[in-house]
Amino acid sequence: MMLPLPALVLLAPLVAFAVVALYPSLRRRGPAAGLAVVTGSSVSLLAGVLMLVGQQGLDRPVAHQVWRWMPSAGQDLAQVGWLVDSTSAPMVVVVGLVALCVQIYSFGYLHDEPGPALGRYYAWHALFVVAMQTLVMAPNLMQAFIGWELVGLCSYLLIGYWWKEAYVGKAAVKAFWVNKVADGGLLLGLIVLGGATGSFEWDPTKLDPALLTAVTLLLFVGVMGKSAQVPLHVWLPDAMAGPTPVSALLHAATMVAAGVFLVVRAWPLFEGAETTLTIMCWFGGVTAFAAACFALVEDDVKKMLAFSTCSQLGYMVAALGSGALVAGYFHLTTHAMFKALLFLGAGSLIHAVGTNAMSEMGGLRKQMPGTFVLFTIGCLALAGIPPLAGFFSKDLVLEGLLHGGQFGPLALCLVGVVLTAVYSGRAVVKIFFGELRSPDAHPHESPPSMMGPMLLLGAATIIVGFLGAQFSGLVNGTPDGAFHVAPVGVAGLVLALVGLAIGKWLADGGSVAQLKGLGEYIFSSPLDRFYETVWRRVLLVGAAWLAWVDRYVVDGLMNLVGWGSIVAAERARKLQTGLVTDYVAAVVVGVLVVALYTASGI
Repeated sequence: MMLPLPALVLLAPLVAFAVVALYPSLRRRGPAAGLAVVTGSSVSLLAGVLMLVGQQGLDRPVAHQVWRWMPSAGQDLAQVGWLVDSTSAPMVVVVGLVALCVQIYSFGYLHDEPGPALGRYYAWHALFVVAMQTLVMAPNLMQAFIGWELVGLCSYLLIGYWWKEAYVGKAAVKAFWVNKVADGGLLLGLIVLGGATGSFEWDPTKLDPALLTAVTLLLFVGVMGKSAQVPLHVWLPDAMAGPTPVSALLHAATMVAAGVFLVVRAWPLFEGAETTLTIMCWFGGVTAFAAACFALVEDDVKKMLAFSTCSQLGYMVAALGSGALVAGYFHLTTHAMFKALLFLGAGSLIHAVGTNAMSEMGGLRKQMPGTFVLFTIGCLALAGIPPLAGFFSKDLVLEGLLHGGQFGPLALCLVGVVLTAVYSGRAVVKIFFGELRSPDAHPHESPPSMMGPMLLLGAATIIVGFLGAQFSGLVNGTPDGAFHVAPVGVAGLVLALVGLAIGKWLADGGSVAQLKGLGEYIFSSPLDRFYETVWRRVLLVGAAWLAWVDRYVVDGLMNLVGWGSIVAAERARKLQTGLVTDYVAAVVVGVLVVALYTASGI
């Protein structure tokens, strides 16, 4: 009997993980382990594509299968299984495609890694795919939370791949704990939802408006951590300490997009919570603007792209906050393609030049023509230049903010459009034009194992934008018809072109060095210092105080009870002499006491 397609999506990478994890001989041969994981991911992606083709925007899902779990009081408090419908089917393909491209790319990028380390790397990759697809196809919030936490664990493991470097370990721990703090909100929302409705379904009908607002706000706290919204964005730039393919997998297309997808998946809950949507819109607008400022003053190409990811996630959150579901989800999809392309392009540059600093690159278009073309395509898509994918989805976001009446977030996003084009144009000119500024570098084009995935993502960046009407039909059930460019989209395009010109000027001779210190001080350093202060002077001090209370008060009381029992027992045991005459005397005394008490009439 053939397995259903959703089972293949989950089981293929899970089997690959189990094989690599349980067979040390395979794990020690890194490329062989990688081949096993790539095979599992390929099967998973193929099953996802077949499910997407079978989903035609109908009301009924392609696949919906659940099993009883946690029965309580005659009903199922939770169920496990899968739900593949118009919401989850596109994301299944996005996750599978990006993961497969990154895994193939890693053969070339990490070719010098020791076999056992590379085997461990691919094992975590396979587990990540399982975790992400578990979240995406979850039929309820409980299973989504399980996938959510497993994604966080895999992120920690992959960021800390080069764990022998102290700063890498710190970056992994920082990412883990910032997300754990935010996940507390998601967990509380899960508890409130389950307590109020007796289930964890995406059903708002059993919640009154006040409770619905509370649940969605708590869920959004988790989203802020996973999708790096200000002020919980501080972990994402540090996470660039991991290998560049990890950055592409976790922090450009899938893991950080999990927060945005959770809002899309739980849209029946969020749709009726107007207060939550307004708060989301403002947080998204502020993040889109602030993170673009970070990227503008960053010289490290990976950190620049990381801040760019924060900014683009802000656009998605702002769009969802304005009620533009299709716009936010479509921008998630297009961004996955061109940002994964940009990170892999950055990896190609680092692999060839040996540095992350754009100030030490230059003139690379001659030695690396393929990387030059593909990285430029990614930057233009990021800036929102037609006919690339970023233009179409960015236009929908801006139009959604305008029609939703969210003029403040719209203004922040429009400024973000300019800044995005500035740092995108500056990066292209600074990296690929002029003269090579590092005398020790010997640039060369990347091998086919790296260029192949980049070509695939480059083609997707060109094509996906034209599928907006089909995407809308898939998600909404009714296509919007031919794509149209709204006036606000034209304004965004003009601003992007102006930004590209400014970026070229900055790279040619202008400088933002004088702004770097100010930008870091205003937008980044104080938050890091604040969190460090809270951690060291509040949480650690509070934990030490609680430890003292636990040791000397709680344990002291328990020890006192135990000591008192021992002392009492020591005293009482002296009554047991073992002499019959003593026991007879005790009985006689007892009888006399009882007789006297009875006679006294007391």
